[in-house]
Amino acid sequence: MPQADYPTRIGLEQALEIVAKCAAQHRLPIETLTLANAHGRVLAGDVRAPHALPPFRNSAMDGYALRGADLPTHGERVFELVDEVFAGAPTVPQTGTGQCVRITTGAPIPPGADTVVIKENVSVDGGRITVSAGEKPGANVRAAGEDYAEGDLALAAGTPLGPAQLAVLAALGIAQVAVRRQPRVAVIATGNELVPAGYPLGFGQIHESNAIMLEAQARTAGARVIARNQVRDDPAALRDAVLAAAAEADIVVTSGGVSAGEADHLPGVLRGIGEVRFYKVKLKPGMPTLFGEIGACLYFGLPGNPVASAVTFRVFVEFALRTLQGVGVLPKPSRARLAAPLHKKHPRAEFARCSLHTDAEGVQWATLHAKQGSGMLRGLAETDALALLPEGVREFAAGDVVMLWPE
Repeated sequence: MPQADYPTRIGLEQALEIVAKCAAQHRLPIETLTLANAHGRVLAGDVRAPHALPPFRNSAMDGYALRGADLPTHGERVFELVDEVFAGAPTVPQTGTGQCVRITTGAPIPPGADTVVIKENVSVDGGRITVSAGEKPGANVRAAGEDYAEGDLALAAGTPLGPAQLAVLAALGIAQVAVRRQPRVAVIATGNELVPAGYPLGFGQIHESNAIMLEAQARTAGARVIARNQVRDDPAALRDAVLAAAAEADIVVTSGGVSAGEADHLPGVLRGIGEVRFYKVKLKPGMPTLFGEIGACLYFGLPGNPVASAVTFRVFVEFALRTLQGVGVLPKPSRARLAAPLHKKHPRAEFARCSLHTDAEGVQWATLHAKQGSGMLRGLAETDALALLPEGVREFAAGDVVMLWPE
């Protein structure tokens, strides 16, 4: 048998490096959106603060603005109440020695004042207030620019735009933002045995579930699913379906047809219409994962077993989606301690389904499911996290720390 001209049976890290390199060459184009339509998108360029935030000194509390130097160090002091200022006020009064101004949260600090005493800590008698010793000069005042100074890097290119990031942009007065286009994904389930949900099963048939699962995973990862198809194990039909999907999508994902059986045609199909970048990863579940390129489209051939399909989508396809949008690096993973010892029967890396609980000391523990079969959807549905058991390590003791693959 001739030697393949692409990597095969490679480690997880090498596979991710290849995906990252290929995806970076197909970075998605840039478009400009209003903030209302930018949620979930990824910034295409750095955003710097066009002005200070907050733009002026303001009160952090409802209370009374006065000079901190006038506060009593012991006993009490009476201040003359000369005016009031509310948030949004166009002008503010001057505050002199021994004077105070009633102020609301967010209102500008009057000239001469540098401290706000909250209203609960004073007694009011007509046009006077009494302040007791113990109040701190400078308290309850937000300095201009304490959040962002003018010119500060507010958000870096590659930042996903969630609620907090959109709030920053709005507070800085930015109404539109340049983002990467939403990735387009096509999903194809393969197999002669598959029957759509809602139809009766014949002998040897199963209801198709991978495509709907992978479509949901793609949408959760921020992609737009442009097609979801089901194709029989026929080389010509598979070729036509993959080519048609690749003409419209940024990523084509298939499930099934990538192993070593007589009906596993997709490795040969990809070699005929595109470039194979790797085939087979030293990973459980998901060893027969196939990755390549068809023109400007990335292609992922995932195993047909549902757990293997779901896991490899999370590990490889979601990583590619991030890289296409300029994010690239994975989110910081969390960790947990193993609740019981484990003997791993193979040297491959493994993503083990587990349940999580946190003890009274705040330590997170992972209990691996007793059944880890790659065809068992119940275990997938009841999983809290995927625990990564590294390549080469076979023995794990109770209490050993494992990485939980990031969502």
